[in-house]
Amino acid sequence: MSEKERMLAGELYIAQDQELAADNRQSRKLTRLFNTTTEEQQEYRKELIAQLFGQVGKNYYIEPPFRCDYGCNISIGDNFYANYDCIILDVNKVHIGNNVFFAPRVNIFTAGHPISAGVRNTLLEFGKPVTIGNDVWIGGNTVINPGITIGDNVVIGSGSVVTRDIPSGVVAAGNPCKVIRNITEEDEIYWEDQRIKYEEAKRKET
Repeated sequence: MSEKERMLAGELYIAQDQELAADNRQSRKLTRLFNTTTEEQQEYRKELIAQLFGQVGKNYYIEPPFRCDYGCNISIGDNFYANYDCIILDVNKVHIGNNVFFAPRVNIFTAGHPISAGVRNTLLEFGKPVTIGNDVWIGGNTVINPGITIGDNVVIGSGSVVTRDIPSGVVAAGNPCKVIRNITEEDEIYWEDQRIKYEEAKRKET
């Protein structure tokens, strides 16, 4: 079993490995190219992300700067947006669904290290996958820790540290991140009404 296979299986592994080092060099090259693009190079940015990530959907946009370990372990669905300073440590799989939006400085960490200092000092580490469902908004400066699953239709408040799974259909926030309340039909009605008012105002302007 290779170190890469151990890493993706969630077992202890050593990152100082030729195969992983090559993957990491490729990631660093692509992120360097991406982070030095200009606003006039939107299509080139998309091409670089498509090369970097394991899978991309339709209509994705990532604002530089962006950082990741390997990139090839990240998959994103349709209509993905990440604002400035997104960091994804993808030593294990990161699956992001459709219609997911990140505010600035969202961090996803799949990497973990042994609590035992003696074992940790041997440079053994491990990773646990992170899964984010569909229709999710994650506020700025949020940290999502290894092994976390966030359900569908979720809002995570800014500054949250997500240490446990978050179910679907809720607003959650805090350190540690906890469910504050369910997203209700009243929420849907209120925001649909706001959308209609916006569209009516725009029609009057024209």
